[in-house]
Amino acid sequence: MTAGKLTIGTNPGGPPLSTYASDTTTIVGADPDIGALIAQALGLEPVIVPVAWADWPLALQSGKIDVVLSNVGVTEERKKKFDFATYRQGLHGFFVHRDSPVQKIAVPEDIAGLTIVVGIGTNQERILGRWNEIITAAGHEPAELVYYDDEGAKLLALRAGRVDVMVQPHAQLVAIAKRDGDFRKVGTLSAGWPERSDVAATLRKDSGLAAPVAIALNGLIADGSYGRTLSRWLVGDEALATSEVNPPGLPEN
Repeated sequence: MTAGKLTIGTNPGGPPLSTYASDTTTIVGADPDIGALIAQALGLEPVIVPVAWADWPLALQSGKIDVVLSNVGVTEERKKKFDFATYRQGLHGFFVHRDSPVQKIAVPEDIAGLTIVVGIGTNQERILGRWNEIITAAGHEPAELVYYDDEGAKLLALRAGRVDVMVQPHAQLVAIAKRDGDFRKVGTLSAGWPERSDVAATLRKDSGLAAPVAIALNGLIADGSYGRTLSRWLVGDEALATSEVNPPGLPEN
């Protein structure tokens, strides 16, 4: 760690979590903003550094950065190499066209008979496959899971009524809904269903920083700045009541 500074790595992959501002240089979004608040709470100057998703483990282990805030989920496998201080829930979102008759998706039975766009090989595909097993066993019609390679094709299919629902990471979809104005959220789903899946500030193992970062986050939760920041970036639904150090993570495959 550079004296007086906290170097924060984030992948500017898209709004609302982390992206480039119109100047193509400044990184903005929920993750860098939360990182900056943590640094300030620790009495340090925040330094935001762009890091490709594939590169964050090496950047952290090499000391190039002090902490990663880039939608990294807590897993038991990652806990062998890194420490964590949680700061958001990992959620997928169920989104429909604004004219859709679908009003709510909260339990497996709610998807019965629907046509749902998912990403092939994704966590949401795995989860909804399990939901289909549950509802089929209960005598309900399963959902039809369909796949598109292109995001534009997915949105066009939803607008045209060829599919009923789109499932993706929640933050991506709230940004699309805000941008386009003709989609709405009808539910969320833990990214680790049936387990809880939390996103965490990620630090070098035994660096001693996880506990201070969690304390800083809990102070930000208590004073309201944490909640205001997430809400400003449309991800208030992902807020946690408490930051935890190294909580149970998703199990190893």
